[in-house]
Amino acid sequence: MKIVIADDLAPSAVDLLRREDWTVDARAGRSRSRLAADLADADGLVVRSATKVDAALIGAAPRLRVIARAGTGVDNVDLQAASARGILVLNAPGANSVSVAEHACALMLALARSISRADAGMKQGRWEKARLVGAELRGKTLGVVGLGRIGQEVARRALAFGMLVLAHDPFITAQVAGDLGAELVSLDELCAQADFVTLHVPSTSTTRHMFDAARFARCKAGMQLINTARGDLIDEPALVEAIESGRIGGAGLDVFQVEPPVDSRLASLPQVIATPHIAGSTEEAQELVGLETTAAVRDFLRNGIVRNAVNFPSIAPEDLRRIQPFVTLAERLGSFLGQISGGRTDAVGIRYYGDLATGNSELLVGATLVGLFKTVLSSTITPINARAIAAERGLEVTESRSTRPRDFTSLLSVKLHTTTGERWVEGTLFHQGNPRLVLLDGVEVEAPLEGTLIVIRNNDQPGVIGEVGTILGRHGINIATFALGRGSAGAVAVVKVDQGAPNSPGRHEHEIGEAVLAEIRAVPAVQEVGLVTL
Repeated sequence: MKIVIADDLAPSAVDLLRREDWTVDARAGRSRSRLAADLADADGLVVRSATKVDAALIGAAPRLRVIARAGTGVDNVDLQAASARGILVLNAPGANSVSVAEHACALMLALARSISRADAGMKQGRWEKARLVGAELRGKTLGVVGLGRIGQEVARRALAFGMLVLAHDPFITAQVAGDLGAELVSLDELCAQADFVTLHVPSTSTTRHMFDAARFARCKAGMQLINTARGDLIDEPALVEAIESGRIGGAGLDVFQVEPPVDSRLASLPQVIATPHIAGSTEEAQELVGLETTAAVRDFLRNGIVRNAVNFPSIAPEDLRRIQPFVTLAERLGSFLGQISGGRTDAVGIRYYGDLATGNSELLVGATLVGLFKTVLSSTITPINARAIAAERGLEVTESRSTRPRDFTSLLSVKLHTTTGERWVEGTLFHQGNPRLVLLDGVEVEAPLEGTLIVIRNNDQPGVIGEVGTILGRHGINIATFALGRGSAGAVAVVKVDQGAPNSPGRHEHEIGEAVLAEIRAVPAVQEVGLVTL
């Protein structure tokens, strides 16, 4: 067995593989051509972020069975090319969780006690004891936005300080939070009550600028913000204004929208403590990342055990051929539900009808969860690790099968159980394999599962369609399809709108923002409006 390690790893991580009596070629900084040549007879490749593993490099390694990224993100690995070759891709999620959590706590302590200003004054010969009166963490309220691995580590440490911990995470159950000692609340409640808020969510279309001027206006006066996650979670100009106005007391920032920042205004504020994206940079974290990565490689190559895989589920070839066309359908149904559902999700039910009711459907479970999670969690969520992530978050996943005849040869049903009620969708494949929605919350409605969709629930009465169309037309938004369904509890509509190149015939680039949705909500007969992007 030959393993190529292309970037620097801790010696202990390299030794773990060498103890297997395998050939381990551990050299960082080699040329791309040299690396390609060295991979010609390699079974495994281990990289960090410096080495780009693209399709060409994968093509130069005919024996390669596993690629391991010593870290969380796998942006430098071509997952599609690896999967097409049947190469397993592994990563090391959460290995630096404690380091990041401790850094968040360090920033919180430094803010509470004005450590950076005190240190700067001392270095300049000033003794400002009377001016620098701090505050204890004991008895204060910490709001944790994102209660994943890192958020949970921060919460444990905050509880040790005697703080009250509130948390916001739509994919953590109340039981998991309660066992930890945290109380789950809405984001608005958290911001209104917290003395400190710490961010631990990924950067997605739904989390970008989640802390903007409107959010700061709803925060408790003097709240202090900590961000060791992603820079674009915060609207930086809005944060500057909120600090300068006194609305926000200060901030501890390890990440920025542009790194290194091109505008130093935020970092130079005296109420801000800034560090250069070092939260995960500890000797212990780097060693643990390396050990976790090489142990996963060893276990796979020696025993066939798959841990921390991000690309390829184990499934029999005959089952794969049967369900592969439905994978996109499953992911889009999950994403559709995730975007229209309010409240906190406690359970997911997946039901198969027709041909889907036989054989292994694990890939469909994973695809459904990927769609559900992908707007709020890391982009490395894949069918192979989605179920484990659901279990981590206390999310119950149940499967059922039915031989009951339906109107379609094969049908997939997905139901979310949330704190605000159940949401339920069903879908199937139409001609040429196009995924279609055929039922929403018990109401039959046929709509495409693609593009930008406005989802409306309303009283079943005349005039609603006309009012919605008028609002969209006034904002220059073109309707591509308008699907309607009627049930005992009212009507539903799924409106697909055009999003195309500017000035293209019949298409419009106008963004559907909150103002448009608010106008539709204001229609008296409308009960609920949601926006879905697939």
